[in-house]
Amino acid sequence: MLDIQILRGDIEGVAKRLAARGYALDIGRFNELETQRKAIQVRTQELQARRNAASKLIGQAKAKGGDASEIMAEVADIGNELKQLESTALPGVLAEIDAFLSVIPNTPHESVPVGDDETGNVEVRKVGSKPAFDFQVKDHVELGEGLKGLDFETAAKISGSRFSLLKGPLARLHRALAQFMLDMHVDQHGYAEAYVPYLVNADSMRGTGQLPKFEDDLFRVPRQMGEAGEQNFYLIPTAEVPVTNMVRGEIVTLESLPQKYVAHTPCFRSEAGSAGRDTRGLIRQHQFDKVELVQMVHPESSYEALESLVGHAEAILQKLNLHYRVVKLCTGDMGFSSATTYDIEVWLPAQNTYREISSCSNFESFQARRMQARFRNAAGKPELLHTLNGSGLAVGRTLVAVLENCQQNDGSIAIPEVLRPYMGGLAVLKA
Repeated sequence: MLDIQILRGDIEGVAKRLAARGYALDIGRFNELETQRKAIQVRTQELQARRNAASKLIGQAKAKGGDASEIMAEVADIGNELKQLESTALPGVLAEIDAFLSVIPNTPHESVPVGDDETGNVEVRKVGSKPAFDFQVKDHVELGEGLKGLDFETAAKISGSRFSLLKGPLARLHRALAQFMLDMHVDQHGYAEAYVPYLVNADSMRGTGQLPKFEDDLFRVPRQMGEAGEQNFYLIPTAEVPVTNMVRGEIVTLESLPQKYVAHTPCFRSEAGSAGRDTRGLIRQHQFDKVELVQMVHPESSYEALESLVGHAEAILQKLNLHYRVVKLCTGDMGFSSATTYDIEVWLPAQNTYREISSCSNFESFQARRMQARFRNAAGKPELLHTLNGSGLAVGRTLVAVLENCQQNDGSIAIPEVLRPYMGGLAVLKA
């Protein structure tokens, strides 16, 4: 959520920055709500002053033995109006302001390139080399089915479209990737491992920016909670939600920063806005696994932290000897909560293109303001944290990359050396 004081002080400047990412800020509506708020607060102050003055007159009249009933009636009327303003009118307009702010995306950092869509993204670097094949390459679907380990038909029978079933050594390879990622981030990159709930409440979704704007992209699980009535839970779209919300409503110590967590979870997305896209294979599923990196840091170090977080995700691909590139997203392609985002895109030879395998973002104070996640600064005063996250990596897409880049002429897969200890020493995956 944006700082309302910045909107009050420079709404035209904020509108210009938001326009760069394709969002039209309704300045008129904001000014209308602000006018209502100010009018209520001015009226409240006037009534409080009148009530204080009248109360003194009542005391004076009683001291002289006079009749104070008329003044007391006036004070009662003032009290009734004050009650209505304080309990109904002001909370009502503040709720409208909060709703207005909750759907405004973050303003892009000044370093973000301006562009309308992904064509405006800027390539930062390429790492490694594309593999050379002396045979016709197969895609991951053909390879997985040839290994008797990838079964979409049975998954569709169990659940529906955009679900997958992994079996045998291929399922173990999927698990090996997740274990390798976790071990590397904990042992070499200094993250603390977290095991988190897969169902979260609406407050957690609001805190990281999924609600209210992206309700249709979520899997909602309504449940009757006795006398409390129905409460909505949501299946997590990423571990970012439960991990970042660990500090919701908290004031952590300066000494505890930075806080760095890694979590391996399934992720659930309805993909409401992607009809017809990537319907073949594992690229875009309703359920997939991801190893997520989350950091809560001091505001002064958040951009240094972003660069290191990107490096941690890259290190996984380097150990797997997979060719990739890093791109900086333009204003028109960034996520709702992000101030700056790098995407890491792995090379997929069967598609002859790069595909996103990690997205690493600095949200600055945007999420922390929604969550009221703070730390005590050197002066002992509460200050908003900066939050960051990134995939380290998306496990299913990494499996796709390993299958396609490590395929051999007979359809077998040469298992990357770093994964072999997790595969019981197996070097080649065959049918």
